[in-house]
Amino acid sequence: MRRFIGTYLFSLAIILSIFIVFDIKDKIGSFTSNHIPLREIIWDYYAMFIPYYGVQFSPMFLYLSLVFFTSKMAQKSEFIALLSGGISYFRILRPYIVTSLGIALFILVLNHFVLPGVFQRKIAFEDRYMNKNYNTNQQHIHKRISPQQNLYMERYDNITNSAYRVTLETFKNGRMTEFLYADRMQWDTLKRCWNMYFVTHSYLNASKPDSLGLVYYSRARRFVDHSTLTIPFYPADMWREESKIDAKDYFELQAYIKAEREKGSDLIEIMEVEHHKRTAFPISTVILTFIGVSLSSRKSRGGVGLQMALGLLLCFIYIGMQYVFATLAKTGFTYPWLAVWFPNLIFAIIAMFIYKRAQQ
Repeated sequence: MRRFIGTYLFSLAIILSIFIVFDIKDKIGSFTSNHIPLREIIWDYYAMFIPYYGVQFSPMFLYLSLVFFTSKMAQKSEFIALLSGGISYFRILRPYIVTSLGIALFILVLNHFVLPGVFQRKIAFEDRYMNKNYNTNQQHIHKRISPQQNLYMERYDNITNSAYRVTLETFKNGRMTEFLYADRMQWDTLKRCWNMYFVTHSYLNASKPDSLGLVYYSRARRFVDHSTLTIPFYPADMWREESKIDAKDYFELQAYIKAEREKGSDLIEIMEVEHHKRTAFPISTVILTFIGVSLSSRKSRGGVGLQMALGLLLCFIYIGMQYVFATLAKTGFTYPWLAVWFPNLIFAIIAMFIYKRAQQ
């Protein structure tokens, strides 16, 4: 277990150090030209960079470190000695399983509760300095903010939290009952509502059906220079998709998915993929541990190099399947939960097959 954790942490530290060096090389011009304080670069960017990318690369480098030191043990015939001494193969595997489960649990907690806050600080730093106070370039924005309300904005400004040429349609029993138009609306941070300017408010009243079943509508209009409006739409809804999804912890993401489903959002698949991936991704460390030990614990004529190459191939196929199926789910091709968990299911079967053969 000590060798497992030590090799894993060492290999992860090496690759993260290389990434940081290349990242500094790419961004040193932006850091200096924007006069970013060194303290913020270290604590608000790279201190957040390390855990975020450390988790992303964790299963792959856990697997590679596992194959590396286990293959070396196998080449020295240590596993032959253990099995000849009457120790079962599962007993040999037990320290690996316990360690991988501990790492998986640690990554699970990080994914659901720690990394969202880390990502929030990192993206805030990038938006402030690297993206020049990120502002959306969307135009003609349509949003269903509730089952009965549709919001349209010709343009939205993230910096001032203002929308221009806004319409709000309200429906009841499938028929429009209110129509609101405003030249501009701006978010009031203190009152947590929208200030509307130069507003035209139209009310549509339906008459009772006549003898032929026809319904007639009358419209009443009201003009005001200024009014306030409280609706289930907030400035956070116009943040970058990464900010809206990746920066939310487990409970915030659950509430956000529920709210967006009620609005009929077309981003539900993306949110559910992220939600399931945060749980499925750590499980891959346990599955890769079974595969890695089962492949590398046998003495091979090709030596450590052949086992490392085979291990890398399986690892890349596994990670590639995870990204391909996640993309399919985001496009609505399949169920999000099925797409995220399917690679784990396939490789769990492969792991059991390799494990059974390793025992022989």
